[in-house]
Amino acid sequence: MKTIEESVVTAMDGSDKELFPYLPYILQDLWEIGADPYAIIKLIGKHFTNCANLKVLDLGCGKGAVSIKVSQKYGCHCYGIDAIPEFIDLAKEKAIDYKVEHLCTFEIGDIREKVSELSGYDIIILGAIGPVFGDYYSTLTTLSKCLNKSGIFVIDDGYIENNSDYIHPLIQKKNTIIQQIDSAGMQLIEDDVIQKDDIKDSNDYIFDNLKKRCFELINKYPDKKELFESYIKNQEIENDVLENKVVCSTLIIKRKN
Repeated sequence: MKTIEESVVTAMDGSDKELFPYLPYILQDLWEIGADPYAIIKLIGKHFTNCANLKVLDLGCGKGAVSIKVSQKYGCHCYGIDAIPEFIDLAKEKAIDYKVEHLCTFEIGDIREKVSELSGYDIIILGAIGPVFGDYYSTLTTLSKCLNKSGIFVIDDGYIENNSDYIHPLIQKKNTIIQQIDSAGMQLIEDDVIQKDDIKDSNDYIFDNLKKRCFELINKYPDKKELFESYIKNQEIENDVLENKVVCSTLIIKRKN
């Protein structure tokens, strides 16, 4: 099993765990660093009627943008867990700013360990965190005990079209994902594809801020220049993947009837 530092860096499209302590600085200008809160809000409203009673588990919650905006919209309770202390500190501050601190609980932790203690959630959100729990079969079977019988998974992810020749070490073809979902006793009930223009706009904004902070760190720590330049390059490569080679989507998954 990867260390938590390795898992977090991988989720942030990095390749060297030495980057982990610098992520709060690199990403300081960005609050929404994973999934789009408004897309998830829309999907929750589509699949539930009495949203105020929902219990939401946000795994790898980052700085809490999804949980905070979901709870603000629907008045439901959200529990977010992330491994980066600075992210959780900001999430707590933002919850106060948005007046949802009574609805949102944020905690520092390794989500791979924390989930063994959790159950009774109506929604489990995995917002662009990558394969922290393994492939879709491993992820769904591991987390199914945390989910109510009528609950749903909301997974922001990318997949490769079935007819594509493209290969990526962390991204699977759609038919493989559907097979794994089926093997886990689940079904895909919605595939909400994100528009390419929206992806590019988001990527450009994130990259500009990230690149600026990486150059500041290069000036401060010239001996680590290669580390930060490598991260910038990785981001450029991953942005090209997201914009041109895969389908980015929010998947809604539930148990088979």
